[in-house]
Formats: sequence, C-alpha cells, structure tokens
Amino acid sequence: MVAYEFYKSTYHGGSIPAEEWPALEREAAAQLARYKRIYTVATSETRGEDMAVCAMAEALYNAQLVANGEGGAVQSASIGSVSVGYGSASVQAVDVTPAGVARALWEAATLYLDIYRGVV
Repeated sequence: MVAYEFYKSTYHGGSIPAEEWPALEREAAAQLARYKRIYTVATSETRGEDMAVCAMAEALYNAQLVANGEGGAVQSASIGSVSVGYGSASVQAVDVTPAGVARALWEAATLYLDIYRGVV
C-alpha cells in the first residue's frame, strides 16, 4: 500500500485529493498486481513500484475527471465581447473508453517499471 504522504512528498503529486486517494491507490495497485501476474516486471529504482502506483492513480483520476465532464482541454473562452477559440480539428479528446484508460495505465506504469513478456 502506498501512503498518501508518499504521493505528496516523494512523488510530488498534487492533483488527487486525500479523500479520493484510497480508492484510486487500490485500483492502481490492483492493476500493477495484474501486470506482475502476466508479465515480468522489473525496476531499477528503490521505490519504482510505488512511483508507478502514484502515476497510475493520477491517470485514473484524470480519466475520472474527463468522464465526469470536469477536465479536458478548453476549446474556447469568452470575456465580455471578446471571444477566443483554442481548439482545432486536430486536437483529440482524452480517451476514457476502457481501452483508452488501460493504455494510459500502461504508459504510466512504464514510466517507472520495465515490463516484459516472457523472460528478461
């Protein structure tokens, strides 16, 4: 189990509120345990697995925000009579489908872990 204090002080995370940490940490740790059952997982860092859990928890939190309509890129802004659009046709939305979230978790985990299929 990765403590919220580790997330704040060592990982230097700041986006996940303390009250949401236990559930997100549990889901991230469960996904890491799944990776360890299926793949060979190695790290050269002392607390690499804990750092990976923090990164994965943030990926889950960001996907949650976007799915709830609370996050994502600003497409336009209006102040009084001034209006500016920042989006374009080439900007892609955050993928919150199960496959998109799985990809985000994998990418977050591989920032701190080396994950191999088979023998290293």
